[in-house]
Amino acid sequence: MEEGNSKIGLIAGEGAFPLILAKELKTLNFQIVALTFSKSQAKSLQPLVDRIYQIYIGQLEKLIEIFKKEKVVDLIFLGKIEKTLALRFSFPDKRALLLWKKATNREDNTLLKILVEELESEGFRVRGPAEFLERFLVEERVYTKRKPTPSEWEDIAYGLRIGRAIGELDIGQCVVVKDKMTVAVEALEGTDATILRGGKLRTQAVVVKIAKPNQDMRLDLPVVGLQTVETMIKAKAKVLALEVGKTFFLQREEAISLADKYHLTIVGVQ
Repeated sequence: MEEGNSKIGLIAGEGAFPLILAKELKTLNFQIVALTFSKSQAKSLQPLVDRIYQIYIGQLEKLIEIFKKEKVVDLIFLGKIEKTLALRFSFPDKRALLLWKKATNREDNTLLKILVEELESEGFRVRGPAEFLERFLVEERVYTKRKPTPSEWEDIAYGLRIGRAIGELDIGQCVVVKDKMTVAVEALEGTDATILRGGKLRTQAVVVKIAKPNQDMRLDLPVVGLQTVETMIKAKAKVLALEVGKTFFLQREEAISLADKYHLTIVGVQ
């Protein structure tokens, strides 16, 4: 393969984030070859990229074949892939099945790590989205009009400790706490479902979203946006605490405006 060129291979999951990255890469004059797993995301990305392909999750050989044919060296993973749906509707080829069997466990970081190693063995280079989207990373500040109360600051500190503990085990990136009590922990279901589950148990809770301590900064960094705030409103949660420099905060103006309307707090913490 060539050492590098102006092409980027975008492996796009669902959501708005891959579209944001595609627009940003275009302003930097990259040619974008996108690969996605659904018709709807392919349709959304098509006007923003130079070439687009749709495959099934698990078609690793086809993924490699496409990017080699397109002479792409640099790859970026971005976007949401529901693990429950991926397990149900994937069509793994022989190479993907061998990686699945090779994994010491099937948690996210483990699977992504062996996938990246496999791609790098083929001459690809995996780059992180933060390299191009640094302005979307959370800063240390209170974003909303309402600030955390003293007891909420205590819950934020407690939630950070719990979040890092589950992150060490590669379980999830989100916890819900109230009065220094763990109400809900993210696992397979994802952040929104975790917040809603926590809301059924305790209202006025604190939601903490952080990267795992062993997180590869190129892969699966935490992302929140307008939908996260909408979910918090449904769950009657009160505070959203986000890790500085390692969490992407999208649709900021709309999310902050909605949070202010419902007297919620959004804060970036170390």
